[in-house]
Amino acid sequence: MSKYAMQGDVAVITMNNPPMNTMSHANRSFVNEAVIAANADAAVKAIVITGGGKVFSSGAEIKEFNTPAATASPALGEVIKTLEASAKPVVAAVHGVAMGGGLELALSCHYRLGAPGALIALPEVKLGLLPGAGGTQRLPRLVGVEQAMGMIVSGNPVKSEKFAAATLFDAMADTDLVAAAVKFASDAAAQGGTYKRARDLVAANPGAEFFAQAKADVAKQYRGYPAPPKCAAAVEAAVTMAFDDGLKFERAAFMDLVATNESKAMRHYFFGERTVAKIPDVPDDTPLRAVKSAAVIGAGTMGGGIAMNFINAGIPVVMLEMKQEALDKGVGTIRKNYENTAKKGRMTMDEVEKRMALITPTLSYNDLAQADIVVEAVFEDMAVKETVFRKLDEVMKPGAILASNTSTLDVNKIADFTKRPQDVIGTHFFSPANVMKLLEIVRGTLTAKDVLATTMKLSKTIKKIGVVSGVCDGFIGNRMIEQYSRQAGFLLEEGASPEQVDKAIERIGFAMGPFRMGDLAGNDVGWYIRKRRYVEKPSIRYSKTADLICEQGRYGQKTSAGWYDYKAGDRTPYPSPVVQEILEKHRKELGITPRQIGDEEIVERLMYALVNEGALILEEGIAMRAVDIDMIYMSGYGVPSYLGGPMFYADRKGLANVVASMQGFAKNPQADPAFWKPAPLLAKLAAAGKTFN
Repeated sequence: MSKYAMQGDVAVITMNNPPMNTMSHANRSFVNEAVIAANADAAVKAIVITGGGKVFSSGAEIKEFNTPAATASPALGEVIKTLEASAKPVVAAVHGVAMGGGLELALSCHYRLGAPGALIALPEVKLGLLPGAGGTQRLPRLVGVEQAMGMIVSGNPVKSEKFAAATLFDAMADTDLVAAAVKFASDAAAQGGTYKRARDLVAANPGAEFFAQAKADVAKQYRGYPAPPKCAAAVEAAVTMAFDDGLKFERAAFMDLVATNESKAMRHYFFGERTVAKIPDVPDDTPLRAVKSAAVIGAGTMGGGIAMNFINAGIPVVMLEMKQEALDKGVGTIRKNYENTAKKGRMTMDEVEKRMALITPTLSYNDLAQADIVVEAVFEDMAVKETVFRKLDEVMKPGAILASNTSTLDVNKIADFTKRPQDVIGTHFFSPANVMKLLEIVRGTLTAKDVLATTMKLSKTIKKIGVVSGVCDGFIGNRMIEQYSRQAGFLLEEGASPEQVDKAIERIGFAMGPFRMGDLAGNDVGWYIRKRRYVEKPSIRYSKTADLICEQGRYGQKTSAGWYDYKAGDRTPYPSPVVQEILEKHRKELGITPRQIGDEEIVERLMYALVNEGALILEEGIAMRAVDIDMIYMSGYGVPSYLGGPMFYADRKGLANVVASMQGFAKNPQADPAFWKPAPLLAKLAAAGKTFN
């Protein structure tokens, strides 16, 4: 519980809302009442506010979001007014973490003492918001406009010792922070006079040119995100307006942002990241298997990237290849990646060597035997997977987790190649595996709960967002993207160009459109999968345009020709006359007269292709929740958090409107009516006026 105690003539107010001492309604009330009580007590000469445990305060209580408690009196602004109005000096003893509302609370105190290594941040921008309790007005006055601008616009934390030249901290305390704060507060009270308030300081104005450049940089770097420009404007208000006017400006901007779809989407992402970690039928206290060592089969691009994830987390890796040349090349690529990071100043050469020392290259399966988890990253072919898993079943120790990096294949069938199907799980990494945040965790029918729980925990250890999928062809992400790609092909047949389709979807925020994505991943990969589909699912119609360009050897960037043309050393996609000729010839063969297709139609057809397949996936239980689908697309497929993912996007549009648009697309003479048949769940929710999320 939070605590009020006297140390001499100093009242020490300790916020204790573990583990992060968030500014919950109970905590706000406690602080407000304690400061009022201290001011009313003649025995109290000064006040210290600190956090119990390891942190000062991480800010807002997320459990209270969208509940009456979030705005119940006293709101944070009221508590801050109480602090600033205190007739007795108030000292914040800041340690561990001071973020968001927690930092705003500290900024309103008369003085601040900091512990080395404390993380200081105003991260509201990551929720599509800006600090709403004076942070944009007080921080520039205490650390300078330039540093405040960078912190508020990015939301990134800065260590306390970085503020040595600023007035944010009046002193640093290496040991016994609270004792130092009590002495500081007592001395301040003894000196008397007027106590310092951030609101009374004047921040140096760097000039109109600085703000013009800052706004231009923000607009370029954060295109599509509404909060960063408003953050920049609020910081400017700190030097161009009187303090109270600046507060009003900040509050108005905050209220504007709260109502935006973009902020709602970013909050959807924030909560989604926590929701996807919860597996309803796997209790939180499920015993986990130890993962102190790992093995990776395959030293290619994917295998090397997967190995780096383990190495970066300090987990030693045995890496297997069949030929020495491939093994040497893979290890060399990993070293080159780390050395390039060191050249950029983000790692020392000593750290490079320490990480490389965690790799044990081998050509023998026997050297994998004692690993706690093994991840295969071999060719996406069931016969190849069978060979690997039968061998792993022979050599791996009992209790080892056997994971497949398959992106489409049946994990249950892979598990059947072993005598321990309970130990088999899918771990679908996304390329480049050492960079992309998503890890699609595929739960087989017989996958043990402790294996699933351990793999989910491991995803956090290696700094991934783990999302559970059931078993089906393509799982969640790739099963949906196939329908998206199919629709993109139909758009080409009807008259659109690859560059028009890509630009239309990129304009709403996608990192890249379907054709640029194909060129990057390799068009031959999709071709290989379609050939399998033609045999397994002959009733499904595909546009032949993708096959036609592959038949020309146009596999994408790796062949310097795909949907676009590429120049040596240049990844810029250039419209291709060859592709245009292929498309025109194909349309003539189909008897299609090309038409002008608007960008709005392109976006809707691509997005609703994702949404409809997502609804089927939900109905089948492949995805547990709509937010799981959204998190997969925001963390693995280049969909920005301000869109909220395809299912959130559909909710925002209104599911009845989505269904109506699909019914309209089905009437297109070139359309495949079966493609646009609304999934039963989508139709049901639309008819009831409900949403996915």
